[in-house]
Amino acid sequence: MERKPKYDTRRPKEKEMIFGIRAVIEAIDAGKALDKVLIRRDMSSAIGRELLLRLEGTGTPVQKVPIEKLNQFTDKNHQGVIAFLSPIEFTPVENIVQTLFDEGQTPLLVLLDGVTDVRNFGAIARTCVCAGVHALIIGARGSAAINGDAVKASAGALHKLPICKEENLQNALQYLRDSGLRLVAATEHTERNYTDVDMTVPTCIVMGSEEKGIYEENLKLCTDQVRLPMTGVIESLNVSVAAGVFIYEAVRQRMQQ
Repeated sequence: MERKPKYDTRRPKEKEMIFGIRAVIEAIDAGKALDKVLIRRDMSSAIGRELLLRLEGTGTPVQKVPIEKLNQFTDKNHQGVIAFLSPIEFTPVENIVQTLFDEGQTPLLVLLDGVTDVRNFGAIARTCVCAGVHALIIGARGSAAINGDAVKASAGALHKLPICKEENLQNALQYLRDSGLRLVAATEHTERNYTDVDMTVPTCIVMGSEEKGIYEENLKLCTDQVRLPMTGVIESLNVSVAAGVFIYEAVRQRMQQ
């Protein structure tokens, strides 16, 4: 029987990666948007510690991995570090909300909690652009990778939609709530119908993963919990489909207003 490789051997294009400790530090100093950084698990050098210090507070996920995984991405001398470039720039959620209020607009945001599938993420981003959503918020960790596949799945929408990559989603939700936004959580643990909540006011729609839903700590911060009615034998929708229903309910309400 053929033995499967331990790690995914599909290589991103070299232009999507940066190799070497000093090169990654220079990219951070230059303000490059990084999707994630892989670091050799047993790295203990002084310059390696310097890199970790530079990464603190950037919101960039860091994974400590065996050398074998790094070797599968490149044959070059990576020095135990590979950074993956993000094809898009990120915007702090505070900047988005403040700008919208300053312009007299009524914010409509979408926050994804634990949605890791690239195709679902791309499809949701595409729906957001089509529906006029102002920004899409994700966590720095536990979210889909922002790479070429995500851009392709979004049909290019990720280049047209502000993306907020937040280090702590609880802090982001608390900020939105303190700013006067209604936080509408999609969850099956309620009897309230999704059409029964007013989304003509400043609103953030919160969607969780299909497997785990919205994390309990984040769900508690939401002002409203609603569900989609399910009458068939299958009890849930694909998250990108469900997100589309919620988003266009907000659009419908705002158009009627």
